[in-house]
Amino acid sequence: MKTTIDRAGRVVIPAAIRVRAGLSPGTEIDVSIEDGAVRLVRKAPGPRLVRVGKRLVARPTVSVGKLPRVDFSTLVAEERARWPR
Repeated sequence: MKTTIDRAGRVVIPAAIRVRAGLSPGTEIDVSIEDGAVRLVRKAPGPRLVRVGKRLVARPTVSVGKLPRVDFSTLVAEERARWPR
């Protein structure tokens, strides 16, 4: 998909990509440059460690309702289609 930068330096992320990446208004993202490419990464709080008996267990810090819906079968199919056979 193609997009442009406006005069204010803003970039519009196409809706299809926002949906697939779980980006909604107010979502925090990290912006970095890697090998000449601009990389956007959705910031997500990491899990917290909770002691259960003698073990440490990772528990999510985000409620289930705030997690993005991801169709993994579509993502896998699209990734497989990217590579020549």
